[in-house]
Amino acid sequence: MHTTPQPGRNLQAVIFDWAGTLVDFGSLAPTQIFVDAFKSFDIEITLQQARGPMGLSKWQHIRVLLDDADIAAQWQRHAGRPASDADVDAIYARFMPMQIAKVGQYSQPIEGAAQVLAWLRGQGLKIGSCSGYPRQVLDVLLPLAAEQGIRPDHVVAGDELQAGGRPGPYMALANMLALAIDDVAGCIKVDDTVPGIEEGLRAGMWSVGVSLSGNEVGLTQAELLTRTPAEVTHLKQQAEAHLRAAGAHYVIDSVATLPEVVAHIRARLASGERP
Repeated sequence: MHTTPQPGRNLQAVIFDWAGTLVDFGSLAPTQIFVDAFKSFDIEITLQQARGPMGLSKWQHIRVLLDDADIAAQWQRHAGRPASDADVDAIYARFMPMQIAKVGQYSQPIEGAAQVLAWLRGQGLKIGSCSGYPRQVLDVLLPLAAEQGIRPDHVVAGDELQAGGRPGPYMALANMLALAIDDVAGCIKVDDTVPGIEEGLRAGMWSVGVSLSGNEVGLTQAELLTRTPAEVTHLKQQAEAHLRAAGAHYVIDSVATLPEVVAHIRARLASGERP
C-alpha cells in the first residue's frame, strides 16, 4: 500500500543519562560501589560483572547480579540458600550510603558536556535527563554538576516512578511530560548503556549511544592514555557494536560530538522520517 510521507517535524528536546554520558568519564562511581557493597557481604564480584546490568535502577541492578550464575553460587555457599528479594534490600541498604558518600568524587563533567548543553539551549532545545541513580544520590550529584555548568531542565531518578526504570520507556516519557514535548519523534535519548538505548527506542525516540566515555569501555581518561591507539580503537569498536546491536541510531565517542548528530536528526525529521 502506498503511504504519503509524514510532514516534517521539529526536534524539541534531548534527554541525557548521567554517569558515563554527562559526568564521570568511564562510569566509575556506580561500578566500584557495587563491588564494595557485595564485598561487605563476603561476595566477590569483578568490575566487569558489576558493569553488566548498568543502566538499570540500582535495586534491579543488584537483583540481576544476584541472579548471575557465579554470584548466585557464591551466595548459596555463603548463606546456605538462594538470594531473596530481602537480600537485595539488604545489599541495597548497604550500597546507598556508600554511593552517596562517593558520588561526589566522580561528579566531574565529561569534556565538552557543559558546552554542548549550552549549544543545545542556543538551538532552542529543551534538556531532560534520567539516571539509574536513586534520588538520594542525585541530590548529592546535581548541585556539584550544576557548579560545572551541567544543569538539565528536568531530572528523573531511577527510583521515583512507580512504573519502574530502564529498559522501560517511563523515565524518558516522564521527561517529555515535564518538558511539555508533544511528539516522541522530536526527542533524542543519549545514553552509554544498552538498557538506556532500549529506553529511548521503547519511548519512540532517536537513540544515541556513547561509546568511549561510557560504561561499555569502562576506562578513565588516564587509563585510556596507558593503552595503545590500536587497543583504544578495538575497545571503541566493541562498544559501538554492542550499542548498535541494541538499536542505537547513532553512536558517538562522547557527548562532545553530539551537535553533528543533532544536525543529522534534524534533517531526517524535516524530510518526514521518524525514529
